[in-house]
Amino acid sequence: MRAYAGAAVHMSTEQPGCGIGWNTLAGIGWVESEHGTIDGGSIAGNGRASPPIVGIPLDGTSTDRIHDTDEGALDGDPVWDRAVGPMQFIPSTWATWGADGNGDGIEDPQHIDDSALAAARYLCEVGGDLRQPENWIAAVAAYNDTVEYNNRVADAADHYASVG
Repeated sequence: MRAYAGAAVHMSTEQPGCGIGWNTLAGIGWVESEHGTIDGGSIAGNGRASPPIVGIPLDGTSTDRIHDTDEGALDGDPVWDRAVGPMQFIPSTWATWGADGNGDGIEDPQHIDDSALAAARYLCEVGGDLRQPENWIAAVAAYNDTVEYNNRVADAADHYASVG
């Protein structure tokens, strides 16, 4: 949760008009990778997903069809892109929005601080003022455009907001 709070605090200075809440990032982190614990994984002491989180090939079978955009550099797949890291960025999106959330000089999609800040920047850019419900919905839909996804993120974000 610290990574999400840190990204939200960072954005309150970088883009004060955005108003992204840590709980929105936590909601996405839960839905995307159960905060890096999906399939028995964890976030190591250094902040990296262990083992690295690499999604299914985006080959059109049950997803959009996205041919490789990074020669497999981030996802190990030279044919199809795969979402990577705790916040599940596809390589082409990471190339635009990648961030260094922990200040080590490296933009690493497998690092929870980096991926949380990248997600915050992306959501703020596409959504504007996320304190407005319609903007929040549009931003989350830009991350994944299914109604089910939006509802799952909203439910998780509401849960995290209620438990503080």
